[in-house]
Amino acid sequence: MLEIRPICENCGKALPNESTEAMICTFECTFCSDCVNKILYNVCPNCGGGFEKRPVRPKEKLLKYPAKEEKYLKPVEKEKFELLLLKNKNIPPQER
Repeated sequence: MLEIRPICENCGKALPNESTEAMICTFECTFCSDCVNKILYNVCPNCGGGFEKRPVRPKEKLLKYPAKEEKYLKPVEKEKFELLLLKNKNIPPQER
């Protein structure tokens, strides 16, 4: 079950359950669409995978399966990320 993490790991932007800007990788690393498109170029800085739009959990299901409250903020270290980005930026996620 998805954790529905509450913020962008890079910039800290709020990404509540109903957000249409939340993007996740296969390991649920969570970033806002601005960071994914303008900084990460669809390359997860943690695993090298691509991102997809995070689904919204139906409101009635939030009562039984609430979104995660813990805020995980880990801004991207651009120097460390540069090598991973150069390696993967021009390769479609399904071919990485």
